Amino acid sequence: MWLFWLFLALPIIEIALFIQVGGAIGLWPTLALVLIAAVLGLAVMRAQGAHAVAELQRSMNELRDPARPMAHGALIMLGGLLLLIPGFFTDAVGLLLLIPPVRELIMRRIAARVRVSHVSMQSGTYKQDPYRPPFADGVIDGDYVDEDELRERQEAGDQPPPPDAPLPPPRRGGSGWTRH
Repeated sequence: MWLFWLFLALPIIEIALFIQVGGAIGLWPTLALVLIAAVLGLAVMRAQGAHAVAELQRSMNELRDPARPMAHGALIMLGGLLLLIPGFFTDAVGLLLLIPPVRELIMRRIAARVRVSHVSMQSGTYKQDPYRPPFADGVIDGDYVDEDELRERQEAGDQPPPPDAPLPPPRRGGSGWTRH
């Protein structure tokens, strides 16, 4: 229900701030401020977003928990989105989200409300199929049927060899996959 009230109040707040700022500094400076905030927000979002992605990759490479860099990245993206939306209130909130200590405070407040109810991990008795990567050595066993040879035998009236018959010697020449 609070989300409904937020969506209802946000346009009213933005319109009121546009009227106040426009009355104080004029129409063109007000529009220029909105455009400058959008361009500045986009630039800051790209720079801090790149930093957040690098931190996320570093935590993954070091096998650390990636939750903190992911949360920073999500808050940076939200801040950049708010800066792109025209309005002074959304610009102020977006700029606040681009400040690292503010993001830390928000994450601490959210973490205080989160409760982990169940954690599950596999035990050492879990058996991996030996034929599936990454445990296999990359060899894939398979059977094939040479359809051209099978068709030639059927046209000649030959019966297929029994399953326990020795394999015929390999044919010389093209494999059928490449042209020689």
